[in-house]
Amino acid sequence: MPPKVAVLDDYQNISPRHFAHLTSRVDISYFPDTLNPRDPAQHKQLIQRLYPFDIIVTQRERTPFSKETLSALPNLKLLLTTGTRNLALDSAYCAERGIPVAGTKYRLTGIHSTVQHAWALILGAARHIARDDAAIKRGEWQGSLGLSLAGKTLGLLGVGKLGAQVGRVAVQAFGMKVIAWSTNLTQEKADEQAEAMGLPAGSFEAIPEKLEFFRQADVVSLHNVLSERSRGIVGREELRAMKKSALLVNTSRGPLVDETALLETLNRGGIAAAALDVFETEPLAADSPWRTTAWGKDGRSEVLLTPHMGYVDEQIHGWYEEVAQNLERWLNGQEFTVRLN
Repeated sequence: MPPKVAVLDDYQNISPRHFAHLTSRVDISYFPDTLNPRDPAQHKQLIQRLYPFDIIVTQRERTPFSKETLSALPNLKLLLTTGTRNLALDSAYCAERGIPVAGTKYRLTGIHSTVQHAWALILGAARHIARDDAAIKRGEWQGSLGLSLAGKTLGLLGVGKLGAQVGRVAVQAFGMKVIAWSTNLTQEKADEQAEAMGLPAGSFEAIPEKLEFFRQADVVSLHNVLSERSRGIVGREELRAMKKSALLVNTSRGPLVDETALLETLNRGGIAAAALDVFETEPLAADSPWRTTAWGKDGRSEVLLTPHMGYVDEQIHGWYEEVAQNLERWLNGQEFTVRLN
């Protein structure tokens, strides 16, 4: 019998063309609907779904694979993922089991896709693009004043490679002041990141005190890695510290923000707007308050939403092509392009 392959979470049906040349060698099934292993019932469904499969192909971080999940899949022989890393996989446990984990080389084309998306959300929220588009299509005309970013303060929560690129655009395109905070950030490190972007030292100001960072920022953009330590790093206290006129933008990971606290803040109009590409649970449920609340009305804040599109562009074709290459290499007994354990 040919190896059984499960391809998960391909929302846009991109992968089949890349695996077509292997269909005579493997038995491939596609499961575009994501199951959330944090929900006990869905975790049981996930295990039942994947139990028969020898190989799992996962889109990075859409379905987490903990030791608990992996240990319930005795037939698993190979785990393939997109990206150069996938923190949602317990690759160390896979190594203990002798299950290889292979990723893909990262393809950069100009400014990183997530950086572009972060700025699309910042500008979309600041200039009310979605709201005004909908108003015009209803037959209305001007009904809001845009926020000018020139001279405003951008706060970067996390100033790694992505955060630094977002900061460079703020300085060079809009003349914004850029401040930054993360748990162990120093001014020396902030200067190193600025200089790596071709900016002079001091272009990114490290703010030592977290709440002061939130008080100063006109726009807060999140660029932090999700871990148990960083989960809920933006909570009620941080949201209360923000200016009523401020924007919160998250293209990083939904659980970095306490979702309950954010919904409370937005329902009372505590900040001007939130622009979100990531959520606690993805995809959003049909009855999610993010979908069903009349945002921007009756004193509520504006909310701009996108369906985790920060890294979703034409590069995904390249990722799936390389995943298919790794599958073919495994079938041929060859080394992977990127080995993650």
